[in-house]
Amino acid sequence: MSDQLGTAIVGAGFIGTVHARAARRAGARLVAVGASTPERAAEAAATLGAVRALETPDQLDADDIDIVHVCTPTMTHETYVRAAIEAGKHVICEKPLAAEARVAEVLFAIAGSAGVVSTVPFVYRFHPLVREARHRVSSGTAGDVHLIHGSYLQDWLSRPDDWSWRVDPASGGASRAFADIGSHWFDLVEFVSGHRVVRLAAQFGVAFKQRFAAETRTDVHTEDTATVLFETNRGAHGTAVISQVANGRKNRLWFEIDATNETLVFDQEKPDQLWLGRRESSIDFVRDPAALSPAAARLNILPAGHAQGWGDCFDLFVADTYQTIAGDRPDGLPTFADGVRAARLVDATIESAAKRQWVEVPS
Repeated sequence: MSDQLGTAIVGAGFIGTVHARAARRAGARLVAVGASTPERAAEAAATLGAVRALETPDQLDADDIDIVHVCTPTMTHETYVRAAIEAGKHVICEKPLAAEARVAEVLFAIAGSAGVVSTVPFVYRFHPLVREARHRVSSGTAGDVHLIHGSYLQDWLSRPDDWSWRVDPASGGASRAFADIGSHWFDLVEFVSGHRVVRLAAQFGVAFKQRFAAETRTDVHTEDTATVLFETNRGAHGTAVISQVANGRKNRLWFEIDATNETLVFDQEKPDQLWLGRRESSIDFVRDPAALSPAAARLNILPAGHAQGWGDCFDLFVADTYQTIAGDRPDGLPTFADGVRAARLVDATIESAAKRQWVEVPS
């Protein structure tokens, strides 16, 4: 492997473009791009400035490819991840890693056996003030956590003529809203709090029993909303509300962690502020390099007052993955183990919603 990583992107939609940009910002060379058809792959390779187009998964075996970014619909992840690992390549796979925990576990196992770096872009971990919140909990400053609650709300599917491959279980799996964005919320609050959800009770809602896909009326079998009660391994309780049909909410991932000394509130639509609630007084803790803990300061790439956002988080995640390939793994990097964890939460949520009862989450 040369000092400059050779990167292949499989999947030429919006998120593939984001991966390609982040790879270049991390110093990689964009070697190849694959898409749903050879024609689309050729077009995407030209648009993104890749050396060539990929036509089949076995072409991932090329010597000039060091890492593969899998950015395709969920139900195709296993095919491309397996092909990449069997070719000895490192892998970044979009979340959910797999639609079922048993598949995610297999991918985790084969990546481990192959000794390749394998990560999943739970990129909200890379907001500096998320790391600051995590530091305040882990250091004991916040005190003991007793309540975790919040929501992840979007509106991009709030009309019956809104459509995406994610709506179709054949492409996205049995869960949609929870697997797509609920997985982000739970990864984030477990990461910050250090707690693990051990039991949950969930219910799913479908706002539109039918949607219009290319002027065709199609029955909907995946959830628009999910509400979840949960308990953690350290005695905290919590609630989460997940929705892709909340009008006016573009990407509101919000959490509150209530602890004995202070309350921590983060809203990723206002990522440069962390609200610290205290009995005597409350403050908006603003991202400022001089005030951040070392773990948060490492991710601070802009001067105070110049907003860092989701794109910066994505760049930092890819850079940390590449740094790990070089032999130096930074703290907090989300791996296939975290992808398995998310898949187990998705499975438990689907089961609970179907049975309308509390379900244990495997550790």
